[in-house]
Amino acid sequence: MSNIPKIVILGAGYGGVLTALRLQKELNYNEADVTLVNKHDYHYFTTHLHMPAAGTDKTENARVSISKLIDEFKIDFVKSTVVQIRTQDKKVILEDGTLSYDYLVIGLGGEPETFGIPGMLENAMNIRSINSVRLIREHIEYQFARYKREPHRTDYLTFVVGGAGFTGIEFVGELADRLPELCKQNDVDPSLVKLYNIEAAPTALPGFDPELVEYAMQVLTKKGVTFRIGTAIKECTTEGVIVGDGEEIKAATVVWAAGVRGNRLIEEAGIETMRGRVKVDENLRVPGHENIYVVGDNSLMFNPEGRPYPPTAQIAMQQGVTCAHNLVASIRNQPLKKFEFKNKGTVASLGKGEAIGLAFGKKYKGGVAALLKKAIDVRYLYIIGGLPLVLRKGKFL
Repeated sequence: MSNIPKIVILGAGYGGVLTALRLQKELNYNEADVTLVNKHDYHYFTTHLHMPAAGTDKTENARVSISKLIDEFKIDFVKSTVVQIRTQDKKVILEDGTLSYDYLVIGLGGEPETFGIPGMLENAMNIRSINSVRLIREHIEYQFARYKREPHRTDYLTFVVGGAGFTGIEFVGELADRLPELCKQNDVDPSLVKLYNIEAAPTALPGFDPELVEYAMQVLTKKGVTFRIGTAIKECTTEGVIVGDGEEIKAATVVWAAGVRGNRLIEEAGIETMRGRVKVDENLRVPGHENIYVVGDNSLMFNPEGRPYPPTAQIAMQQGVTCAHNLVASIRNQPLKKFEFKNKGTVASLGKGEAIGLAFGKKYKGGVAALLKKAIDVRYLYIIGGLPLVLRKGKFL
């Protein structure tokens, strides 16, 4: 019977993929059996999904086959859906089998957080996966066809995006670029189209630099976005949304981009969570479970001021690197490394040729920020797939 430790990684998001790739690089031959489990045979770029959702890019450009990233002589890839995590037995139950582990990495990704808003889960769409953005794109295009058959139904041409965080802002930027094209293709009067971005917080992009937020809102307002800031969505119905003191906005399209929680499988495993996220220790481990690591949307870490870090691709990638280091260290009985987030900057796209960003201690906006966003995307491609992936995908991002 083999005594080689078994490492199982659940989820091929940013955290899971970086953990796998680093283990592939750092482990010696036969030092551990590594298995990566994911429900799709591709890894997708969450930070790029707003483009295919709006229809300004193809879904194919937002994903890459896992077989092109990993060395299948070093890492076993299992395409399956996780059904249950049994920590007491050190087993993961899949829809079509069972895996046992000595070390477990949970990077299953988040789920939409609707904050208990009635009807939001049932009636709104979410920018969460390749399949979800494909649905949004087809739905939006279909509304124009429906309007041509029922021209009295202007609600078909009303689009509501809930949430003015990064996902919401980037999506309305792309959608504002796309809607005039759809009007032209379908012979629809552009003045009939309405695009609302609704945010309960007192500002768009909460916590971001106010000067850049103001610039972003000016750019998007000129593109036709109507902002409703400091306005909560009270209910999402089959006919639109109820906001504020009972005002109804009739819309056939509602996209919810206002919150992410962790994964319910972690709660069901008996691990203590806050909104489905685990407050991991400084080494990214689950308290009380030294052999279980959590990365990405499923982890909860606090900055020096005591506020939780937002679940971004940047933090997930850095966690993946530290997680892999600590797994190797555990196997070799070496000291573990404390995770320290190094913020390399933040950039939000505002549609074609426009963005805002904070990086290297400076503020960027307009075309320069858009180039910076592109450079960040290309850097990620290089990290996970080297020059071949940059040459194949770089021109699309």
